[in-house]
This record gives sequence, C-alpha cells and structure tokens, in this order.
Amino acid sequence: MERPEAGGINSSECEDMSRKSEMSEELEGKVMDSLINMPFATIDIKDDYEITDIPQVNSKRSKENELIKSDQIKKRKKKKDYQPNYFLSIPITNKKITGGIKILQNAIIQQDERLAKAMVGDGSFHITLLVMQLLNEDEVNIGIDALLELKPSIEEILKGKHLVLPFQGIDTFGSQVGFVKLAEGEHIKPLLEIAEAAKRTFQEKGILAGENRSFKPHLTFMKLSKAPVLRKKGVKKIEPGLYEKFINHRFGEEMFYRIDLCSMLKEKRSDGYYHCESSVVIGELESPSSSSAVLQRYSKDRRSGPSGEKDGGEPEDAELVRLSKRLVENAVLKAVQQYLEETQNKKQPGEGNAVKTEEADGNGSDNNRK
Repeated sequence: MERPEAGGINSSECEDMSRKSEMSEELEGKVMDSLINMPFATIDIKDDYEITDIPQVNSKRSKENELIKSDQIKKRKKKKDYQPNYFLSIPITNKKITGGIKILQNAIIQQDERLAKAMVGDGSFHITLLVMQLLNEDEVNIGIDALLELKPSIEEILKGKHLVLPFQGIDTFGSQVGFVKLAEGEHIKPLLEIAEAAKRTFQEKGILAGENRSFKPHLTFMKLSKAPVLRKKGVKKIEPGLYEKFINHRFGEEMFYRIDLCSMLKEKRSDGYYHCESSVVIGELESPSSSSAVLQRYSKDRRSGPSGEKDGGEPEDAELVRLSKRLVENAVLKAVQQYLEETQNKKQPGEGNAVKTEEADGNGSDNNRK
C-alpha cells in the first residue's frame, strides 16, 4: 500500500470533505430561506449574506416613511401656525342676563374667593360666532369686507324675522370653562346656519377661519385659564357644587341685532368690551342713514393708507372724517342697544325661578349690572 506523503490527503478524506462542503452549503441555503421569511427581513443584511433584493425593499419603505413623516410635520406646522387672534362676536347686552351672570359670579366667589380672577369681566359677555387669524392690516381689511358681505346672507336666513336667543342653565367644558347655556328651541337652526355662512364667507376670502370642533353657542362667564396661578393653589377644575343652584336658572333673552369683528389681543375698550374693527347691524332697525350705512362707510374709510389718506385727500381731513364717523357709529349703536334693552326688559316679567338667596346676598341685581 502506498503511504500518503507528509501533509497529503487520501481519497476517502477528500470525499468526506466534499460531502461536508455540500451539507454546509445546503444548510446555509436553508438558513437564508428562513431569514428572508422572518419579520425582520427588511433589515439590510446584504453585507453578511450577499442578498441584494432585501435592501431595495428597505430603501423603498424608508422613502415612503420619510414622505409620511414629512407630510405629518407639514400638517403639524400648519396647525401650529394657525393661532386665531380675531373673532366674530354677538354681544350680550340685556341687563337682565348680565345682571344674572353677576349674581352667579358673586355666588361662586363667596364660596371660593380664589376664583375671582377666573371671572369674565363686565362688558365682555358675548357669543363667539367664528374665530380666525388676521396677521396684518391688509388681512383685517379683508375680514371687514367679509363681514359686510356676510350681512345679506344673514338676512336671507332670517327672512325678516327677529332672532331671539334665550339663555338657561349652566354647564362647563371639561370643568375648565363655565358658561351659560343657550336654551333649546327653534332659534338654534338659524343660528347654526349663520355660523356656517360666516365660516364659508371668510374662508372664501382666503382667511384662515374656524375650528375642527363643531360650533356650540355658549355664553362664557368664567375660565380657569385666565388665572394660571389657580392650579398652583390647588384649583384644577370648576366644581359642580359651585353653581348647582343655577343649574336650571333662566337668565333671560337676547335679541340678535349685531355682529362685531373683534380682536383677542388688542386692548379692550373702556366699557370692558373687546376692540372692535367693524360691525354690522341686522334687522329692521336700519335705514340709509342708520348704523349699518354709517358702519359700511366707516369700514371703507379704514382701508385708506396708513396716514389716513383717501383718494389723494389731505391726511388730516381724512382723519377728521374717520373720527366723526366713528362718533356717529358709537352713538347709533348705543341708541340701538338702549332701545333693545328697554324693549326686552318691558316684555320680560320677573322669573319665578330666580334664585332669591343669591339676589339677597348681592342686594339685588341692579347693584351688579354694568
């Protein structure tokens, strides 16, 4: 027999090595099949196992994820950039309503003096019809135009009828905002239609307006966000017991007669109401020389240059015209408001459901009115 040379390999050993090599390749193939079927098959394993199709799938999915992420960022940025700073206000001026709210506020403060800072001030009571973002003077002027264009739509909805808004009962938004509820009734439908018409009119002008949540008319009388320090003092919500005696109280009725375009950020007026850019009066109280016509002319004058110039006229003359019309506007609105208050107060007898204990504590509602 021939002896193998030193370091040599005989034929049987060669066959064994060949079979082992084949088994190793077969095992590697099975392992690779198993890896591809695993949930983490999209992980780039090309460098280790020379699989070229897996990274392509990963790359495609990665691009899709990047696009989705980019869209989400854009949406968040757009949502974050939309910070309403103006709103359409329906002012609440009936002294029966405002006086009742003052009694309510005083009753709550008597139970917890810390909540005084959370109360809405005199003169600020209103229903918010629409919120919007107006970033500069040009956009404010567009908003004024939109308000003027909204007027015919409102009159078409009302069809010559008066819209009376009755307020009854108390509720909260998440125990953070306290408000007087608008009672149920046939007045709800036209008010919702007016809100929708306002949103449509302003959006068609290119104004960012409206909210994701549906419109729920309400009359806010307190909100904890007005006094962040309350949370540090342990006041985290408005307890139902604070207003339980008013839960079904009838506060009165408001005649819908005016819509104001108001600023959330500018300094309030001396009477406590918001800074008003323009207004429209709704109803039969107007005439060619009434408040509506005056307000429209005043709104157009506002759109003159920053120095007050109009059609090349002298700045001082334009300023005098604008101021005089503003005085007329205030006088007309005050007259309309006084007329409506007197009419409403004459038609509304004393409520049998009035909370007498609160009235006694407040020495009558007259002492708490604006």
